[in-house]
Amino acid sequence: MSSPAAPSTVRLGSPREVLPWALLAIDGLLVIGFAAMGNRNHATGLAVTDVLQTATPFLLGLLVSSLAVRFWRRPSRLWPDAAVVILGTVALGMALRVLSGTGGAQWTFVLVASGVLGVLLLVRRIVSSRLVTLGNKPIRG
Repeated sequence: MSSPAAPSTVRLGSPREVLPWALLAIDGLLVIGFAAMGNRNHATGLAVTDVLQTATPFLLGLLVSSLAVRFWRRPSRLWPDAAVVILGTVALGMALRVLSGTGGAQWTFVLVASGVLGVLLLVRRIVSSRLVTLGNKPIRG
């Protein structure tokens, strides 16, 4: 007879290990929000599949460029990481849109995408770095 197995426990990483992945997920949600706003403004559909079709090239660009800067080390670093992630998200996203045939890369769209994604991804980094800074300060009474 075998003894009953001990219940397995799921061990989540420490906040320091989980935080970069949570911030990457927030970046992904911002990209999806960008796609949803674009779809709404251009009446191209707000169904989940429509939004994800628009967002997927940019999500892949975000993932590749985030991995390139090793985002898990310093997920809120502005220079050069934010610049690489923003430019990589837009450039790879546009290239993948064209290569997949899901959309074009007209210069006006490149400018709008660069501006909107740039602001969204930059503001996330500024806010998260500020929150981390505030969280590390001692409370004085």
